[in-house]
Amino acid sequence: MTGAFEAGRVVDGSRTTAFIKHVPLPALTLMRCRRTTPALTDVGEAARRAMAGVLSGQARAPGPVAVAVGSRGMADLSTVVRVAVGELRRAGWSPFVVPAMGSHGSGTERGQIEVLAGLGVTEQTVGAPVRATMAVEETGRVRGVRVFIDRATFQAGAVLVINRVKAHTDFHGTIESGPAKMLALGLGHVAAAAELHADGPAGLRVLVPAAARSLVSTGLVLGAIATVENEIGQTAIVQGLQPREIAGEPEMQLLRRAKEMMPRLPFGKLDVLVVQRVGKDLSGEGLDPNVIGRTYITGVPEPKSPVIGCIAALTLTAGSAGNALGIGLTDFISRRLAEAVDVEAMYANALTAGIVDVRRAKLPIVLPSDRLAIQAALASCGRRDLSRVRLMWIRDTEHLEVVAVSADLGAAAADRDDLELLGEGSEMRFDDRGSLTWPPGR
Repeated sequence: MTGAFEAGRVVDGSRTTAFIKHVPLPALTLMRCRRTTPALTDVGEAARRAMAGVLSGQARAPGPVAVAVGSRGMADLSTVVRVAVGELRRAGWSPFVVPAMGSHGSGTERGQIEVLAGLGVTEQTVGAPVRATMAVEETGRVRGVRVFIDRATFQAGAVLVINRVKAHTDFHGTIESGPAKMLALGLGHVAAAAELHADGPAGLRVLVPAAARSLVSTGLVLGAIATVENEIGQTAIVQGLQPREIAGEPEMQLLRRAKEMMPRLPFGKLDVLVVQRVGKDLSGEGLDPNVIGRTYITGVPEPKSPVIGCIAALTLTAGSAGNALGIGLTDFISRRLAEAVDVEAMYANALTAGIVDVRRAKLPIVLPSDRLAIQAALASCGRRDLSRVRLMWIRDTEHLEVVAVSADLGAAAADRDDLELLGEGSEMRFDDRGSLTWPPGR
């Protein structure tokens, strides 16, 4: 069964929801969080300059080269890949695209090709064939742990990595998500993901940069194109990295910039957070633990902020291909989200990651509709007087420029220069199935 549930096995509202169906819903006001970092005006040109920097350091004769592409919803991904492919061809190389996403896409060739297609990366859009294989070659060991790389990449003898630099959802260090992680974990498919996750977050902190440096030492790595996004998910930086700069100070500097610009909720304490959509193409955990302040990894302390009473999630992105890893970070989900879950894809991802993701793949309470999921969160958030509830609606944890807030949060926003209320409060609106239609989060 692809979906997590058959329709008849989800509560129908007759008994369980009798306790919550009369819970009042607050009016919401749209609010803009002003961004402080401008986006690039021409990402393609920035990518061309970055590629020129990478290619200027090459002494070897051109030949086949794998272009490693991951599964996250990196802004302008197809543009950057297309430019990189074109510049490689002009320099005499023969590029092809390989998925570099660990166990995502159910850890299968077809699944990973479908994930890339969902992100706009196909032979037609980027101008290079996509070659997916889960076969790997062992290239060495670091700290007793085996290091793997995609077999097609190994046989080509060269790889260019394209990835976004950002704070990781599982561990924190000087190197987190970025080219080093794609080399160490993504490009080694299920084998590398299982090997490097076995020691949990503490192991990842050490092993990811060590494995990346080990792969660089093989001479296979042509370089990397690294991007950093601003507070609202727009491309702010595109930078080329030489092989020696991967997992080195230049990548560390990009991570520091990424953390300065990362999306944040505008308030540190909420009673209820409503997340319109979650998905693997948005965050490795569907919704970013760094944004919601929930880690849920055994032995890892929870962040001090933000503090959220209850989280309700409503839909799963199509780009997730059914992988709803991270729903365990929420408290309530709608039936339409639950029925979109491919449990095999989610469990394959969670079991590969082990202790890092086992709690994050647990099922929250499922309600028949968006409306009831939100009402359940309100009833359970610990706020007796719901006329004072601090509720926020967001589209997802990657896009926080425009959110919607209840009256108490709107009053708190009035005195802040970084927040702008857009109009007056409006009632949440739902269609005949109880699916949320306003605020408009698609």
